[in-house]
Amino acid sequence: MGETQAGQHRVVVIGAGFAGLHAVMGLQGAGCDITLIDQRNHHLFQPLLYQVATTLLATSDIAWPIRSLLRDRKDVTTLLGTVTDIDRDAKQVVLKDGGRIPYDTLIVATGARHACFGNDGWETHAPGLKTLEDATTIRRRLLLAFERAERTDDPAERDALLTFAVIGAGPTGVELVGIIAELAHRVLPREFRRVDTRKARVLLIEAGPAILPSFSRGLSDYAARALQRQGVEIMLGDPVTECSARGIVVAGQTIPSRTIVWAAGVQASRARDWLKAEGDRAGRVIVTPELALADDPAVFVLGDTAHVTSDGKQVPGVAPAAKQQGNHAARVIRSRLTGKPAPAPFRYRNMGNLATIGRNSAVIEYGRFRMSGWLAWWLWGFAHVYFLINARSRLSVALSWLWVFLSRNSTARLITQNEPRRRAAPPDKPPE
Repeated sequence: MGETQAGQHRVVVIGAGFAGLHAVMGLQGAGCDITLIDQRNHHLFQPLLYQVATTLLATSDIAWPIRSLLRDRKDVTTLLGTVTDIDRDAKQVVLKDGGRIPYDTLIVATGARHACFGNDGWETHAPGLKTLEDATTIRRRLLLAFERAERTDDPAERDALLTFAVIGAGPTGVELVGIIAELAHRVLPREFRRVDTRKARVLLIEAGPAILPSFSRGLSDYAARALQRQGVEIMLGDPVTECSARGIVVAGQTIPSRTIVWAAGVQASRARDWLKAEGDRAGRVIVTPELALADDPAVFVLGDTAHVTSDGKQVPGVAPAAKQQGNHAARVIRSRLTGKPAPAPFRYRNMGNLATIGRNSAVIEYGRFRMSGWLAWWLWGFAHVYFLINARSRLSVALSWLWVFLSRNSTARLITQNEPRRRAAPPDKPPE
C-alpha cells in the first residue's frame, strides 16, 4: 500500500454518517492520515429525523457539526465538499470544485436518497425524508397547510389542505402519521379559530398487504389498530399511480392533498457510477465479506451505499448495521497495516426492530421477543436517547420529550425558511 512522505497511510472517508464516522472512530490510534469528506458540515441522527419534520424536536437536537465531533482528533482532516467522481487508477477522489484528494485506502459511505420508482417528477410534490433540509421542508408544508386552511373560504380547498398523505408504511411512514394525527387531532384544535383541525384526514398508503412489513404480522396488525384509533386512515394493496400539486391517485381514486410525504423507497447514492462497480437494482455496490470491492480491496463501501449479506441474508439499511460495518472496516484496515490476520468476515448482529406508533404506543421485535404498547414506547425512547452522540443531546431530547408528554404540546412549530431551491414550492391552490 502507498504511503505519504510522512510515512502515514492515507485513508479517505466519504460520508460522515453512521458508517463513515464509526470507521473514523475505529481508526483512532492506528497511525493513519485520515481525510473525512462530506457535502454537509454536520452528522445527522437519522432515526429521529421524522420528529424534526413533525415539530417535536429542533434541528440542533439531532445534528452536530462534524468538526466539533472530531476536534480532538489530530489525525483527522475534515473537508466540506461534494464528490463527483473517484479515479481508482490514480487513487484519487474528485471534488466538484476540481480538487483531488489522494488515498491509499478509500471508504465510501455516502448513504442513500429517496426514490420514487422512476417517477422523479413526484419529488417536487412528495419530498422524502433523508436530510435536515427534507425535514424542515416537510415541517414547513405541514404547518402552512393548517395556516392556509384557517384563511380559505373554499370548503374543497380546506379539505385538501387538511388531507395529509404519507406514502409507504415502513417505520418512517408509520412514525410520521402517528405524530401528524396527534398534532392535528389533539395539539392544534385549541390554537385555531376558523378551522377545526380535528377534521384533518391523515392517510397512510402502502402498496403491500400490511404496514411494517419487516415486523411479524401480529405486531403489524397491532400497529394498524393503534393508528386507526388515532384517526389514521390506512390504505393497503394499491400503489400510488399519480402524484401532483392536486394530490394523489390510488386505485383510480383521486385524493386531493396539499401535503404529501414519500416514505416508500430509497435509492443508493451515485457511488456505483463513481467506482464503476457491480451493483444491485437499488444502486447499492456489491461488496465482499470484508466490505471491500472484489477487484479492489483498497476500496471499502459501507452502509446504505453497499449491498452486504450476512448469514445468507441482505443486511438492512439501518443505523446499527451501518455502525457495525464502520467498525468492521476499521478492524480490517488495522489488520492490514499491522500485518495481523484479518478479522472474520462481517456478520450483522441484529439489534431488533423498533417503531413508535404515537403517544404511549410502540412495537419492538428482537428475535422471538416481541413487545407492544406503552412499555415498548418507553423502551423505544430510552434506546434512542442512549444512541445519541453526546450527553448534551441526550439531555436536550429527553427534556423535549418529557415536555411534550406532560403538556401535549410540541415546541418546534416554527416556519423558518423558504423551500429549498432544488424543489418548487407547492402553490396555494392547484393549477386550473
